[in-house]
Amino acid sequence: MPGYESINSKMLQVAVGPGREVYSRRGAMLAYTGRVNFAPSATGGQGIGGALGRAVAGERTVMMHVTGQGTAMFGHAGLHVNVVELTGGDTLVVEADRLLVHDASLQVGTMFMGEQGGIGGVVRGAVSGQGLFTTTLAGQGSCALLSHGGVMEMPITPQRPVHVDPQAYVAHRGQVQNRLTTAVGLRDLIGRGSGEGFQLELSGSGVVYVQASERKI
Repeated sequence: MPGYESINSKMLQVAVGPGREVYSRRGAMLAYTGRVNFAPSATGGQGIGGALGRAVAGERTVMMHVTGQGTAMFGHAGLHVNVVELTGGDTLVVEADRLLVHDASLQVGTMFMGEQGGIGGVVRGAVSGQGLFTTTLAGQGSCALLSHGGVMEMPITPQRPVHVDPQAYVAHRGQVQNRLTTAVGLRDLIGRGSGEGFQLELSGSGVVYVQASERKI
């Protein structure tokens, strides 16, 4: 597996070699040493069917296939970079534009959020401005996520679901269900509420990654 090393909070260094290939966001390479090759990938680690699904879903972030022998440095738009380690059996659910780099060994898929949340999943996409479909990474390996201001990891347990502002949501992993909840009362209607009329409720067992901002990528 490639070694992911944080240079600082906004730059990441990744070792690349035989059997240690990665996919990175196009335009995210900052520098490299050695003989490292970058090739546009129409599938981003998925099969042709998965690539078509991504296009239909609106998950169109173009990825680069990074091969060769050396070290590459990545970053994007001065955003914070957080490394997530996945173990066998783990599945990470993440918006495609949040992905900076991930191991080529991870299985990439596309999931319709409405499958979990019903109408809530559909409304979530409309309210947050994020796609109704989202990207999944499964298997054992590493990936790096982009966020505004960094992320905090909040544990989700059956006894303690987590409510997240949809705009602050970055990703989640584990056996987690999501649904949109509303908190519209009299104070919200007359303009004295917090303005947080919708929250994304995540329940089950896992972790949710929440950014320190309500800004989109």
